[in-house]
Amino acid sequence: MFSDKKPSLSSDSDLIERFLKGDQSALGTLFTRYSALVYGVCLKYLKDRDDAQDAVMQIFEKLNSALKSHNIDHFKSWLYVTSRNHCLMHIRSSKKFQKQETTDVFMENELVLHLDNDDNGNEQDLTKLEECIEQLKDDQKKCVQLFYLKELCYKEIVSSTGLDLNKVKSHIQNGKRNIKICMDQRG
Repeated sequence: MFSDKKPSLSSDSDLIERFLKGDQSALGTLFTRYSALVYGVCLKYLKDRDDAQDAVMQIFEKLNSALKSHNIDHFKSWLYVTSRNHCLMHIRSSKKFQKQETTDVFMENELVLHLDNDDNGNEQDLTKLEECIEQLKDDQKKCVQLFYLKELCYKEIVSSTGLDLNKVKSHIQNGKRNIKICMDQRG
């Protein structure tokens, strides 16, 4: 399904700029360049080849509008996070995947939900997660929500909140750590 064709030598930024100027082939080049990465991320989370292929197509369909509405500095990282979040939302909405235990592991720039066999437990874990987010200090809560739920980049969060870049990064990192501690305490 995904091409092994040699991608263009243009940088991601150049391709995005060309796309924004109306060159649809630039989006095709980005698809060729990153479809295998996105497929790997989707397969990792969805555990089903057909679902992963469908997710790849949905993600790249969304790129048309997302590239126009987001200021993206590091496309590969942004695409990875976008792909991961798409899969997590798919898992949450479908509830057909098994829950292996919700430890809500927060890593640098990544939230990973491990799902268990019990759909009820998954909903309880998501409720715990929401409660833990609500317990954060206001600035931490706002930055975490904007970064993970609204999928805004650091610059967009800075613009939205009026905080400086280092404060935003600090609030996200501290918020992730505090949520992990809260989730661990709640079992």
